[in-house]
Amino acid sequence: MIVRQFLEWMETAPSGRRAEAAHALARAYLYSTLDDETRSGMEAVMTLLLDDPAPEVRDALCDALGASRDAPRHIVIALSQDLPHIARSVLARSPVFIDAELVDMFAVADAGMQAAIASRPAMSGEVSAALAEVGTREACRILIANPSASILPSALRRLAQRLGDDPEMRDALIDRGGLPPDVHQLLVRRLADALGGLLVQKGWVEPERVKRLTRESCDRATVALSQRSGRRDLTVLVRQLRSTGQLTTELLLRTVCCGRMGLFEAALTSLTGVAADRVAAIVASARPTAMCALYAKAGLPESAFDAFAAAAHVWRDAGSRNAGDRYATTMQAINAVMTTYTGRAQMTDMAAVLRRFAADQARDAARTYAMTPERAKDAPRLPATVSGIAA
Repeated sequence: MIVRQFLEWMETAPSGRRAEAAHALARAYLYSTLDDETRSGMEAVMTLLLDDPAPEVRDALCDALGASRDAPRHIVIALSQDLPHIARSVLARSPVFIDAELVDMFAVADAGMQAAIASRPAMSGEVSAALAEVGTREACRILIANPSASILPSALRRLAQRLGDDPEMRDALIDRGGLPPDVHQLLVRRLADALGGLLVQKGWVEPERVKRLTRESCDRATVALSQRSGRRDLTVLVRQLRSTGQLTTELLLRTVCCGRMGLFEAALTSLTGVAADRVAAIVASARPTAMCALYAKAGLPESAFDAFAAAAHVWRDAGSRNAGDRYATTMQAINAVMTTYTGRAQMTDMAAVLRRFAADQARDAARTYAMTPERAKDAPRLPATVSGIAA
C-alpha cells in the first residue's frame, strides 16, 4: 500500500523532491530493518526509478547505493550504463562489480569511465593488468597514483613499455616504488635516451660521446639495481639486457669489479644454459679451469678473461678477510684489472672505460663519506675563515 502511494506521489512531484525521495528510499533499503515483502517492494520502486526522466533522480540513487556492497546488483549495473557522470561515479566506488565485469568494460569504456575504474579502491591485479594493456594515458596515470591498487610486475612492465617515454608517467612509476629491477632499468634507459637525444638535438655534445655517456650511465644504474635484487629478479633483468643489447663485456666487468656477483652469475647462467646453482658454485670457488670453461661457454672475449679473474680474486680475498670497505675493495679490483691490460694495445678502450669507472667510484666514496653521520661528526673542522664564507 505504501509503495503504491509512493509511486502515485512520484508521478506528480517535482524532480528535486523526487530525487530527495529516491535518496531516502535507497538509504532506508540499505540501513533499515525490513520484512521481506517491504524490502522487495522498495527494490521494485528503485528499479522503476531507473526510468525516471530526471537525471538527478538516478544521480540520487547512485549517491546512496554506489558504495554499498548490499545494493541491488541489477540497479548498480543499470547505473553503470547511465549518463557519463552517473556511470563514472558508480564505477569508481561500487564493490558489487566482479573483476571479469570490469575487464570486459574496457572494451566499451570511454576515457572517463576508464579513469573512474582506475581510481577504484583495492584494485585487483587482474583489473590493473587489463588497464595497463589498453588503458588511456590518463587512466594509467590514475592507476599508478592509486596507492591501494595491486599492480603486478607484468603490468608495471607493460606500463613502462607503453609509457616510459612520457616524462610524467616515467616519474610516476619511479615514485610509486617497488618496481622490479628490470622495469626500473628500462625506465632509466628511456630517460638516458631522452636526455641523450636532447643533447644531440641541441648540438651540445657530439653523438658518439652521447652514446658512450648513455651506455655508461645505464651500466652504472644497472649495477646499482642488482644490489637489492634476488635471483629471480636478476634472471628477468638479464633477459631484458640481452634482448636490448645491453649485456656487454663492459657491463659485466663493471659488475665484477663492484662485487655484484649475483648479476654476473645470472648473466653466465643465461649465456651458458648451465644451472644457476652450478654457476654460483664455480664463481664462488673461482677454480681457474672451471671458471675459464664457463667463461668460454658464455661466449665472452678470451682477451678479457684475465681481467675478470683478477677482479673476482680481489673480492674472494676480501670476503675471506671479512673486509667491509666496499669502496676500497672495488678500487683494488679496478687496479688489479687495469694491471692486466698493461701493454695490451687491443685493450685500450676497455682501460679507458675502467679509468672513468674508477673516477666515478672515487666521487661516490666522497659522497658516502660526507653523508655518513658517524664519520661526519669526527671530520676535521673547517678553519674559521672558511666556515664564515660557507655561512
